[in-house]
Amino acid sequence: MIILGTIDLWKKFRLPGQKPIEVLRGVNFSVVPGEKVAIIGRSGAGKSTLLNILGGLERPTSGTVTRPKNIGFVFQQYHLMPELTVVENVLLPTMSLAQRGGGVRRRRAEELLARVGLGNRLRHLPSELSGGEMQRVALARAVITEPDLVLADEPTGNLDAMTGSEILKMLSDLSVGSSTALVMVTHSPEAAAICDRVLTLDCGILKS
Repeated sequence: MIILGTIDLWKKFRLPGQKPIEVLRGVNFSVVPGEKVAIIGRSGAGKSTLLNILGGLERPTSGTVTRPKNIGFVFQQYHLMPELTVVENVLLPTMSLAQRGGGVRRRRAEELLARVGLGNRLRHLPSELSGGEMQRVALARAVITEPDLVLADEPTGNLDAMTGSEILKMLSDLSVGSSTALVMVTHSPEAAAICDRVLTLDCGILKS
């Protein structure tokens, strides 16, 4: 069973008066439930563009993407809402759900925050947290809906080595006891090492 797949995925950027820039050139790959895949490559190779297309945040120029409906995102820049508390940020992905079960979702958010070591910071604002703490909030937010797939873009890029290792441990544990798959873009050999498979994006082509 394939949970995420691409067929002949191309992405071109057209600048006025210049030839199109081919960022992705016929990318084909697939991910199965519970699998952890790292995508590495030089800066500017198009890794984040590929991840955004996989998550439906950008459209490819051509090709197809098959993805689950329930996806969690972990971004390098955290993207927390500054006016919301920690627990409110974690609950954001559930806001489109029916109002029934709000208490259940709140308890799950609190349990997730306790699991990442922030059970005593529920009512704090992002401005009161360190970078590592904000990334933990982002991770809890990514899994609040029990997604089939988590997409992570340089999740340790802004963190010190010790905090980064803690985040990687949490990401590594994602699929334990579940079928959640992980696709992570990273420059870090340590981050890539937690994955089952490492792919390299080079000159728009994804290589194993």
